[in-house]
Amino acid sequence: MTSDDVKTVACPVCRGPLTFDGTFSGGELARGRLQCRGCTRDWSVQDGLAHLFDEAQVRGLDRFMRFLYDHLAILHDPAVRFLLPLLQGSSEQALRDAYMSRLCLQRLRPPASGQPLRILEVGVGAGANLPLLERDLPKDLHVELWGVDLSFGMMEQCRGRLAQHSGRRVRLLMADAHALPFADASFDRVFHVGGIAGYRDPRRGLAEMARVARPGTPIVVVDEQLDRHRAHGFYERLAFRTLTFYDSAPAAPIAHLPAGATDVDEEQVSRFYYCLSFRVPKTARTRRARPARRARPERRVATSIQNPT
Repeated sequence: MTSDDVKTVACPVCRGPLTFDGTFSGGELARGRLQCRGCTRDWSVQDGLAHLFDEAQVRGLDRFMRFLYDHLAILHDPAVRFLLPLLQGSSEQALRDAYMSRLCLQRLRPPASGQPLRILEVGVGAGANLPLLERDLPKDLHVELWGVDLSFGMMEQCRGRLAQHSGRRVRLLMADAHALPFADASFDRVFHVGGIAGYRDPRRGLAEMARVARPGTPIVVVDEQLDRHRAHGFYERLAFRTLTFYDSAPAAPIAHLPAGATDVDEEQVSRFYYCLSFRVPKTARTRRARPARRARPERRVATSIQNPT
């Protein structure tokens, strides 16, 4: 992130504006702290990454899943590229193309304000979707790409990918999907792939995606669900159960969508994955309640290790 990018982020606790105190490298934040001008809380910046999440909220299985991601991150892309197609019988590219079309990127137009368009991927992982955004976005649009994740190991894989990336600059942050560090209505597209079934509170995660999205913009969520309209043999069922060890019955979280969600559309995009898209108009937008410091978690926050991002 640059000093200008700091204007887009916000305190994940009170959503107040942040200021940076620290050192830069090549114009990017390198090391220091982001201080909230509202609640005065500090958030560290280490090795060029802002850590905008409350570590106290990462506990139990959350911490275990992050441990797996951090230490197995180097195996993530090869597993998705080679193992997943063998298990579900369709290619990684076909799966990604199916959900990328839901973002309707070709319909984006420059805003009258002259400000850049912004796209957020929640759970950016190793960054496999970033080249697809570059492929599908109109070349002449001024678009900022943002990605957040809770795993430092996956962020390192993503930064390695971006070192060979020749497209738009990508802003990366360490953040918890349950408390996104952005102001309301900050993004023109918001999407998430491969982890919401493992959130401790999927309703809150979806509400946060809706909160940071501009009114009426597509919000796209993809995760595991066994295709209910296909026959599955013992091999497919065993493979799916192995992939989804973190959830006994993973399914599209339609029941957890924000009140007033419109254009709700769910489809199975492969044997093991659904794609859910929706919009939240301005009149139906819900604001996130400030969480209690010691609130008991309802479900898991970490993403599945089979996340195809």
